[in-house]
Amino acid sequence: MKKKICLILALLIGIGAMSACSDGGKKGGSDGTAASDGAESDSSKQSNTRELFAMDTYMTITAYGEKYEQALDEAEKEIKRLDDVFSVGKSGSEVSKLNKERSGEVSEDMASVLETAIWLYENTKGAYDFTLYGLMDLWGFTGDAQAVPKDEDIKKVLESCGFGKSIYLYGRLTLRKGQGIDFGGIVKGYASSRVMDIFKKYGIKSGVVSLGGNVQCLGHKEDGSRWRCGIINPDDPDNTSDLMGVVSVSDKAVITSGGYERYFTEKGKKYHHIMNPQTGYPAQSGLKSVTIVSDNGTLADGLSTACYVMGFDNSVEFWKKNKSQFQMILIDDDNKMYVTDGLKGFFSSDKKYTYIQG
Repeated sequence: MKKKICLILALLIGIGAMSACSDGGKKGGSDGTAASDGAESDSSKQSNTRELFAMDTYMTITAYGEKYEQALDEAEKEIKRLDDVFSVGKSGSEVSKLNKERSGEVSEDMASVLETAIWLYENTKGAYDFTLYGLMDLWGFTGDAQAVPKDEDIKKVLESCGFGKSIYLYGRLTLRKGQGIDFGGIVKGYASSRVMDIFKKYGIKSGVVSLGGNVQCLGHKEDGSRWRCGIINPDDPDNTSDLMGVVSVSDKAVITSGGYERYFTEKGKKYHHIMNPQTGYPAQSGLKSVTIVSDNGTLADGLSTACYVMGFDNSVEFWKKNKSQFQMILIDDDNKMYVTDGLKGFFSSDKKYTYIQG
């Protein structure tokens, strides 16, 4: 996970120019830095970047404007507050209390996240499921000791998974015995959206936040151009000179999920952390990575996981029904890259790719 954070952030603040064209594009040369463009040439425009560790990952927040310091202070406090609400590892968090007590009134933040999480669960036929905490724990992804569980143990844990076995009514969530919730696949997107709200509150018109690789941008860069977010090569995630492409955005979240982010190897085979709720094993959908571009950071975060689990055909079908809400970039196991046509003019690459027509 730390790899993706550093890579995406580096791309945002230091990537060279790349021309956009539908047949793949060509890289161009430039030493300009996205996050500082305009700041040095105009001393009246203040900028600053804040780094912190929360939600079990490193984060970077950048804001431009006169009240950048107040905005960054409040953004940092908000992220830490949300960590105290949604952490599965902190005994006093709201999520931990619900997992222990199995029933309780939910906070306003929890209700907001649940609204999107439930919509995703219902509309992706359970591909996104926030009740897989027991499964993640069984595989060891909630700690540092990962191992492949026994089939019978997986089957037993799956019996309690599935939001359909929970009850959410009148602001109260009740979990089935043995069931556990984990919003790790969506809460960073919610946090980045909350940071955007804080930026706007303080009159910040240009800013970007990278929360563990979940990138969300406000407005344009200081020079008036769009923010440029790199899509890393899932086969070589450490190599920032070998990008799959760049998407240029304003007022968007750009969030990528892939099996290369977090995994362990046992008997020569890799097992990643994105679980298929139907099988209880890491998803094998034919996709290596999924990037979602959306106005809604919470939705983008959950969808990147859901589409990875659903695979190419089901993700395309889902996009065609909901393309007003998001666009996507898919890379399959054969390294073929597909880009939805809503990103025409905003995506560029020196590699081959195919547009998915709506």
